[in-house]
Amino acid sequence: MVPEREATTRERAASGATAASRARARLDQPRPPRRRFLPEWDPESFGRLSERVARFLGTGRFIVWMTVVIILWVVWNVSAPSSLRFDEYPFIFLTLMLSLQASYAAPLILLAQNRQDDRDRVNLEQDRKQNERSIADTEYLTREIAALRIGLGEVATRDWIRSELQDVIKDLEERHDGHHPDRGVFPADRSGGRDVHDR
Repeated sequence: MVPEREATTRERAASGATAASRARARLDQPRPPRRRFLPEWDPESFGRLSERVARFLGTGRFIVWMTVVIILWVVWNVSAPSSLRFDEYPFIFLTLMLSLQASYAAPLILLAQNRQDDRDRVNLEQDRKQNERSIADTEYLTREIAALRIGLGEVATRDWIRSELQDVIKDLEERHDGHHPDRGVFPADRSGGRDVHDR
């Protein structure tokens, strides 16, 4: 029995030693930076650079400068002395340079378009939310105006009160002129302000 306990304690100590020898990752501290073989760049700054390049490639200034460079290139390689020419007549190097420029320009333009699409998507989402808020506000104001109209329909207006008072006055005048004196007598016309029956 005792030798079995000693064996299990030794196994636990051995496993504890291996666990302690392993470096535990602490969660309260950032990891140390790893070495990377690929270069790192900031996507935001790279995107801004691509937009700048794409905007420049889409201007007339770029076309003018590119035309001037190509004309100077061709004129130099045709009219300069043979020892100073660096690209002979088929202009292979010029073709290579233009192909290289096009191969870099196309991805930069696509990247700039993707960034513009992302911005447009965000703007459309914000516009949609703003339209939803405007529609909700409009519906609320419409309900409030309808409630006010319903409430005003039940309120006695000045013209209605005036017409009702005129009807009451006419009714009282008719009673005073054409009926029994006791039934249509105004309190002011009563002797002493009291009715005959009150005496």
